[in-house]
Amino acid sequence: MIEVININKTFNGKKVLENVSGLFAKGKTNLIIGASGTGKSVLLKTIVGLIEPDTGSVEYDKRDFIKADEDTRREIRREMGMLFQGSALFDSKNVQENVMFPLEMFTNTSKSDKLDRVNYCLQRVGLENVNNLLPSQISGGMQKRVGIARAIVMNPKYLFCDEPNSGLDPQTSIRIDNLISDITEEFSTTTIVVTHDMNSVMTIGEYIMFIYKGKKLWEGNKEMILDSDVAELNDFIFANNLMKELKDRG
Repeated sequence: MIEVININKTFNGKKVLENVSGLFAKGKTNLIIGASGTGKSVLLKTIVGLIEPDTGSVEYDKRDFIKADEDTRREIRREMGMLFQGSALFDSKNVQENVMFPLEMFTNTSKSDKLDRVNYCLQRVGLENVNNLLPSQISGGMQKRVGIARAIVMNPKYLFCDEPNSGLDPQTSIRIDNLISDITEEFSTTTIVVTHDMNSVMTIGEYIMFIYKGKKLWEGNKEMILDSDVAELNDFIFANNLMKELKDRG
């Protein structure tokens, strides 16, 4: 469980986050949604410690990450897995080396144990027999799955996904969404996904936080979102004509 409490952040006199609070539950796919420039990526960076808030707190299972000493912060960071928007794979390393990288950095297990873990994670994301291929030799969707394998290789308690479907075709996006959802349930992780993809919202949105101009204007789940009476949220979701058709049919 991750809880953010009254997060505020200002850059150059401009309020980017204003009193944002929310609870991201364990074993659920928690989504932060909103248009570009609304503050959702700043919120994610604040949660993982890349940005310090002006005021407020971020608690990982009741551990205050903002006020924690460096040892506690390091412990919490070791429990995180991160899927970056562009996959962020090392171009010069093959698939196996990319997935093994966190194990090489943070564990002292044997080479054979590390390889077993890498192969398990690659199998879990549906990528067998690609160990020796470079990122440039596989598709964008496969690169995202390699990124997921690397994100879970340390068996994280907390999984963060930044625009995981960016640049992917609809069919591949669905596969990535389902994979994130399945892994979240299987490993009982606290998963936070930043996205503006309404297909993802309607597929895996077990908890959804809508950010608009730095404020949380709505929270709920995929069953509730089409019935929202928040004008800004409706403008966001019904910009997609398919979503309007779904509501009209409902």
